Amino acid sequence: MTRLLDPTALVRPLAKARMRRLWAKDAVEAQRRTLLQLVAKAKATRFGQDHGFASITSVEAYQQAVPLRAYDDFWQSYWKAAFPVLEDVSWPGRIPYFCKTSGTTSGKTKHIPLTRETLRQNQRAALDMVAAHLTHHPKSRFFGGRSFVLGGSAALEELAPGVWSGDLSGIVAKTQRPWMLPFTFPPVELALEADWDKKLERMVQALPGQTITCLSGVPSWVLILFDRLDEVYDRWPLTELELYVHGGVPFDPYKKRFAGYLERSGATTREVYPASEAFLAFADRGDGEGLLLSFDTGIFYEFVPMTEFGSENASRHWLANIEPDIDYAVVLTGPSGIWSYVLGDTVQFTETKPPRLLVTGRTAYQLSAFGEHLIASELDDAIIGAVEQAGASLSEYVIGPVLPEGKGAVGHHMVFIEPANGEALDAQELARAIDRRLHELNDDYVTHREGDVGMGPPEVVLLPPGATAEWMREEGRLGGQNKVPRVIADAERFAKARQGLQ
Repeated sequence: MTRLLDPTALVRPLAKARMRRLWAKDAVEAQRRTLLQLVAKAKATRFGQDHGFASITSVEAYQQAVPLRAYDDFWQSYWKAAFPVLEDVSWPGRIPYFCKTSGTTSGKTKHIPLTRETLRQNQRAALDMVAAHLTHHPKSRFFGGRSFVLGGSAALEELAPGVWSGDLSGIVAKTQRPWMLPFTFPPVELALEADWDKKLERMVQALPGQTITCLSGVPSWVLILFDRLDEVYDRWPLTELELYVHGGVPFDPYKKRFAGYLERSGATTREVYPASEAFLAFADRGDGEGLLLSFDTGIFYEFVPMTEFGSENASRHWLANIEPDIDYAVVLTGPSGIWSYVLGDTVQFTETKPPRLLVTGRTAYQLSAFGEHLIASELDDAIIGAVEQAGASLSEYVIGPVLPEGKGAVGHHMVFIEPANGEALDAQELARAIDRRLHELNDDYVTHREGDVGMGPPEVVLLPPGATAEWMREEGRLGGQNKVPRVIADAERFAKARQGLQ
């Protein structure tokens, strides 16, 4: 196995120095400075002129001038008319990249603007995560091997001259600096493969002989890779793996299955908080000890208490006045032309100096155990529509994830459906109808269902009349003020619900 020339020993002192500075830094002042720099740079844009950026000199003045907005608001008010050529609209110059992703109420696909400044922010935050790893692992040989990013296809679509659209991993690959190529995997020609089955097999064949020290990817996809490697090779090919980086979906349900594989090389895990819009936070200590907010990499953060979220005059906090143990909706301002942009996530701070947080959920119900990003309105559309197409009406439904339990297994959604009048329905036909409709509504669902490798088809269980009410009674939650939890995203909670409903 060929190991790269290892500069880790040279980098480690720099990493430790960076973490010492970061832990000691005045996060409030760094955030104040970040916001005012962003405002000054965008004052001549259409958005900046609309909101009087030229006269803003404080965080408080900014919050008075700029209201909270979600993606849909930006799309309709600023981006849609000019798309795909956004020039001096909400950020100076032309937006060169759009990250395609699903999960919004505005339609099938979101186009998240990305600039080179935002990509640099991602890189700086990612390097801070590596610095934390080197600081806590003095024997690390991180840079003696390659970092393996298990992402989507790197192929991009050119929407206009100099404007590209595609998966975030593809945009990162396109903008990767040449000096980084010896430290990354897969190679460009393999990253461009769009067919998951072919890509998986090609990666499995290419990995022996590679020194992989770091691996990042969605847990469900990484487990598929691990299972396949275990089937093909008598000797585990990832013997030099020392770090698995995860984020985006809860990891606890996958820990047991990962443990056996990671123990083969003694690899540790490190959680990150990524989004298409920015790299927000990373674990700078141990598991469960909170994620350090990336407060000095070019993003300004606001936090709205969930008890006020959605109200007309919701209070807007920032690092100067956040408090621990309160659920906040996350709001971002950054160099892709997003201003007080409601991300859709909720967090709690475990401490404020330095700011460390835990990701606690979503501002809207969402099902994403496998990275499928289904929102409540999409589930309502698919499930209620399937029942109505079958000539019946719905009393209640409860849906949640069933995680894979054995080697080679894939997870799926289980849907408990209670017809309003006890109609005799075909559970398998309902499942097929739900699956078809979710394919129509959500691109991420399509990606993870393709070939039944990321997740299997939904399973429908029909309930007799009154079954849901009886379950709620047993749970002590029967009554007008207790709503049936239609979407149970947590796999452990859903497993308990299955016991009560079946």
